[in-house]
Amino acid sequence: MKRRSIMQYAAVAAALSLGLTACGGASGSSDAKAAGTVRVTLANHVWTEGIKAAIPEFEKSSGLKVELTQLGEDQLSDQYNVKLNAGSDEIDVMMYRPLQEGKAFAKNGYLADLTSKVSSDSGWDWKDYQEGPVKATTADGKVVGVPIITEREVLYYRKDLLKAAGLEVPTTMDELEAAAKAIKASSPDTAGFVARTGKSAAVTQFSSFLYSFGGDFTDASGKSAVNSDAAKQAYAFYGGLIKNYGPANVSTDMSWPEAMAIFTQGKAAFYTEADSLYKNATDPAKSKVADTVGFAALPAGPAGSKPYNIPSWGLAVNQASGNQDNAWKFIQWATSKERTLEAQKAGVPGPRASVWSDPAGTSTYPQDLAEAITASAKTGVGHDRPEVVTVGKAREIVGGPIVATITGDNASAAADTAHDAFQKFLDSEKK
Repeated sequence: MKRRSIMQYAAVAAALSLGLTACGGASGSSDAKAAGTVRVTLANHVWTEGIKAAIPEFEKSSGLKVELTQLGEDQLSDQYNVKLNAGSDEIDVMMYRPLQEGKAFAKNGYLADLTSKVSSDSGWDWKDYQEGPVKATTADGKVVGVPIITEREVLYYRKDLLKAAGLEVPTTMDELEAAAKAIKASSPDTAGFVARTGKSAAVTQFSSFLYSFGGDFTDASGKSAVNSDAAKQAYAFYGGLIKNYGPANVSTDMSWPEAMAIFTQGKAAFYTEADSLYKNATDPAKSKVADTVGFAALPAGPAGSKPYNIPSWGLAVNQASGNQDNAWKFIQWATSKERTLEAQKAGVPGPRASVWSDPAGTSTYPQDLAEAITASAKTGVGHDRPEVVTVGKAREIVGGPIVATITGDNASAAADTAHDAFQKFLDSEKK
């Protein structure tokens, strides 16, 4: 998903037309290897800006030259579709979205096996990486990517509204519902709760509720589990919060910008969302309630507090590259403890446990948010959507009961309908 709060679009036009290169030329990977060049394709992102600025440091220490191509997300996907499908060796290192396209890339053989490389350097320390992001960059038992950017779902809340109502910060789902109900009853113009409502957009945020109620999109055998008792309870709870205590005449097509706007305009007490978007709520230029926003870990359901903890982006090596050793040298440097700490200080939540235990790594984050993130990383689940090849279609199916429940339909019946459609989808992917 696109995270507008941390995306930077300056120089996009130049990036698209010229490809932003540190070294020109279009030689094959064998030539690049001989010339000591590593070709890196990255997305427009604040993480990329930090790495780009530090590339001279890498070039000096490694003796390699970096040929950098930087593209917007859509253009990046288009380039991968063309070059990876053709088996091109013109990309050595590639920035990719593990949960959106990772399974398809791994199935098609686009991603090199990095298992031996990540385990061979104790100083680089693969064991420092959080469990959820590691799981998301592993396919069929093989490490195929290294996480670079993470996010979790946390609870955003209004300190002033809770204080006025004499309420404590909710730590359980039951407490969240009770608090949302109380605030909605005392101030009808203020929603007790707001969150994403769009069929596809809401799936990632609903996922944390699903896990916390003890469910998942599929069971251990890979079959649909969206009509399990736990899933039905989660659909009913999430949809019920919005239906009963959400904004009046709530839209069922909201993604994060629309839901965030309701919260930052002072129209809601509670909001569950990705932690990576927090600056939208705390920046006075964007938020009317910047001074009163608090953060907490996702309230616990029957199975505990189990938010997703996922890598929104990772780095991988093109399997077709003839320059894989140099490609790994770049990844090893770009994802080192030192570089990860620098990125985190610049506002990019890192996947390493060490940066969250280092005071320097949390110094730029609100203290309560840093605490919520640290707690969430320990209990988080490594996916926030169905783990399938055709992710978009799957999200449309499993998101159906969310919309149905918000609009007043029976959550159980909607889950049964989604289950049948999702199982047919899963069966079709195996053919």
